Amino acid sequence: MTGTLVAKGLAGGYAHRTLFESLDLTVAPGDVIGVVGANGAGKSTLLNLLAGLAEPQAGTISLSPADAFVGTLPQEHERVLGETIAGYIARRTGCAEATLEMDAAASALSDTQPRADGRDPADTYSTALDRWLASGAADLDERLPIVLADLGLALGTTLTADSLMTALSGGQAARVGLAALLLSRFDIVLLDEPTNDLDLDGLERLEAFVRALRGGIVLVSHDREFLARCVTRVLELDLAQGANRVFGGGYESYLEERETARRHIRENYDEFAAKKADLVGRARTQREWSSQGVRNAMKKAPDNDKIRRKASAESSEKQAQKVRQMESRIARLDEVDEPRKEWQLEFTIGSAPRSSAVVATLSNAEFHQGDFVLGPLSLQVNGGERIGITGPNGAGKSTLLRALLGRQKADAGSAHLGPSVSIGEIDQARALLAGTRPLAESFELLVPALSPAEVRTLLAKFGLKADHVNRPVDELSPGERTRAGLALLQARGVNLLVLDEPTNHLDLAAIEQLEQALDSYEGTLLLVTHDRRMLANVNTDRHWQVDAGQVTEL
Repeated sequence: MTGTLVAKGLAGGYAHRTLFESLDLTVAPGDVIGVVGANGAGKSTLLNLLAGLAEPQAGTISLSPADAFVGTLPQEHERVLGETIAGYIARRTGCAEATLEMDAAASALSDTQPRADGRDPADTYSTALDRWLASGAADLDERLPIVLADLGLALGTTLTADSLMTALSGGQAARVGLAALLLSRFDIVLLDEPTNDLDLDGLERLEAFVRALRGGIVLVSHDREFLARCVTRVLELDLAQGANRVFGGGYESYLEERETARRHIRENYDEFAAKKADLVGRARTQREWSSQGVRNAMKKAPDNDKIRRKASAESSEKQAQKVRQMESRIARLDEVDEPRKEWQLEFTIGSAPRSSAVVATLSNAEFHQGDFVLGPLSLQVNGGERIGITGPNGAGKSTLLRALLGRQKADAGSAHLGPSVSIGEIDQARALLAGTRPLAESFELLVPALSPAEVRTLLAKFGLKADHVNRPVDELSPGERTRAGLALLQARGVNLLVLDEPTNHLDLAAIEQLEQALDSYEGTLLLVTHDRRMLANVNTDRHWQVDAGQVTEL
């Protein structure tokens, strides 16, 4: 079964703030709709409304048929304490809920008391059974190990269906989340940043799934290549203009059409503003002429000539009439609102004095992480080099970064970090800024040279204003924490920049700004990313491929 979702006049936000309104959207079978907009524009809010997880401020959402399955993949893979891989997947696929409904309906069959709603328990059970079968719960246990093994998570002695989600790495959790999606049998799928933490193989599998799905999909993604390959339409939430619009065609078509539309809006306003300024100027001139004529007449001696007095009066009246006509033309102009300037992240990476010629070296070094071994490796990072690092999840990329930065002791061989190295980092977990302290206080502790006022001014440049800086860091969204990390890079002087999946949770405009900042950065760069367009856009001198604990120079 496939379904159609229709939203009409939808408004959403939080507290008393409305992020979007008057939104109309139809999601039919085969649609792949990409939702784009700045961080905070309401993309995740929209998905929650479509999923029925929150109530809209206005408008309606309807499903046809009414019992169509709607499934959602949230932005962060929630780690529920005590939840196993099997339990997580059963919950995410809707199988767990369908099973509970069927069990409750089965129990009601033996209840001899009539139901308050008058429904026949047999009909209720039949409906619940149909939903349980449609969810795929009947054979989920058989399909689960096959899909996990295909994703490189073969169940065995160290990893079983009963392994806790909280014990998995970020990459493993991402693959389990992808497995839940592949195992689901939803009619309409809602995906919030599904590409986060996925390696290139995972991205290809995700794209194949999206392209093959017969039902409708609404997705939020910062991955430009993923959007270009998959979406059929684009919904833009324009926070600056307080507007929303659906663009037909794919992502590249959207970029061209959006640029054309914005140019037309600006041209229309400029034309209106120029015409209004011209009319206002002419009206001002007519008023000045009229006033000058009155003043001149008052200075002259009284004129007893009736004809001349009449001519003077008529001239003054004509001038006044011209002023009224000009003011009437101004009033009849169709008002065109000036396009509000969209907030744009603009930043540079603070530079420190040059580091030593050799930044880091590994000599026959091995690093053990549980059963995993990275190495033996002999590598050297020289000052000013720009190195792109790729590889599948679990291959050892994060361990390699810890090794090069001197944060993990070598179990064999040697590792050395050069002198005068000032490290700036955005790690995959965004762990540098975390905890229950307010953002401003946490930031001040990391940059004590800045005054509280300077800290707030800097954070405001990154879109983190009064309602952000006083909130605990852990309550900020992933995108907001990432922008705070970028602000930290600007505040500190660095000559070794380490970026581990920096595009995760950033909006598209911020990613482009980051790429521009990297262009002008002159220090050493270690860039770990699976963002294919970033790999193409950022200049690198070397490319390391990490796989199974070994590093290959490509």
